[in-house]
Amino acid sequence: MKFTKLLFMAFVMIVMSSLAPTRATVVGGWGIEEKAACIVTDLMSCLPAILKGSQPPAYCCEMLKEQQSCLCGYIKSPTFGHYVIPKNAHKLLAACGIPYPKC
Repeated sequence: MKFTKLLFMAFVMIVMSSLAPTRATVVGGWGIEEKAACIVTDLMSCLPAILKGSQPPAYCCEMLKEQQSCLCGYIKSPTFGHYVIPKNAHKLLAACGIPYPKC
């Protein structure tokens, strides 16, 4: 339990140290580009699900759907990628009805 708390605190510190949000480009149905903000702090409600494999809250799924175009960036990021446990990530995205990205 102490390790999980320590891991969570480390994650929060890393997230807070990288406050600059990135942007991902999504092409909409009409061929219009939309900019989706990739703000990893919006996904804090997903942390228990990604670390422990628990059921994600509805807010987590909403944020994941909004930031779906950002997921590959998070997974590949040296800052955040090591927090993504593949088994739990697949379970989390499936629970939210989001296909696992092909990066």
